[in-house]
Parts: sequence; C-alpha cells; structure tokens
Amino acid sequence: MTSQIIYKGALRTEAVHLQSGTAIETDAPVDNQGKGERFSPTDLLATSLGNCMVTIMGIKARDMQVDLTDTKIDITKIMKSEPRRVGGIKVSFHFPQHLRLDDKQKTILENAAKTCPVAKSIHPDIEQDITFNW
Repeated sequence: MTSQIIYKGALRTEAVHLQSGTAIETDAPVDNQGKGERFSPTDLLATSLGNCMVTIMGIKARDMQVDLTDTKIDITKIMKSEPRRVGGIKVSFHFPQHLRLDDKQKTILENAAKTCPVAKSIHPDIEQDITFNW
C-alpha cells in the first residue's frame, strides 16, 4: 500500500504516506463548496506534474554533474466544466541565473522533464503547456 486517506469532514482529507509517515491535507476549492485552505485534489494533480518533471531532471542533471538547486517551477491549473475537470496545466521552469548549460544539456534535461512518469500518465486531453526559462 502507498498511502491511506482519511476523510476529516467539511470537505477535508488527510493522506498519509505509509513509508515515511508524512501527511498532506486537501480541501475542496472555494469555487466547489470548499474552504480552499489547503491544496485541492486537482491542485495536487497539477503540482505533481511539476514535482515529477524536476525530479527526473534532477536525476539526469546529477548524472551530467549539473546542479539544479534553486530551480523554481510555476504551476497553473486550468479547470474546465461539463464535466468539471482539469483541462490544462501550465508549467513554467525558472532556472538559477548562475546555471550555464549548452544547448545539448538543455535538450537532454527538457526531454527528461517531458517524459517523466506523471507527464506520461496524464490523459492526453489535459494540455501540458511547458516553458523552460533558461
């Protein structure tokens, strides 16, 4: 088992990662009857894409002896209706100014990001708009 989720009431959940014991709480968003005081489940979906991308890039970067520390990623989730669903995720990478890479290294890292497991698991109807700001 990977995790266990407990419904806490008032549209809030707590998910516990069983291996580490760490917890994540979610709330329904304000526009869907929730408090919006925590990530929503769809926020986590969108955020997972960025987390996965930079993790796979980090593995590849380490192999290339490149340090991606302090790379920032802006995530924008785009919702659609009828049915209510995530319609798109914008991922914008911002790399540290001191990072100096040639075009080949950039291409390798970009391809690693685009082929991360979450990117390959998201339904093709969900547009992935990815920008790399080197």
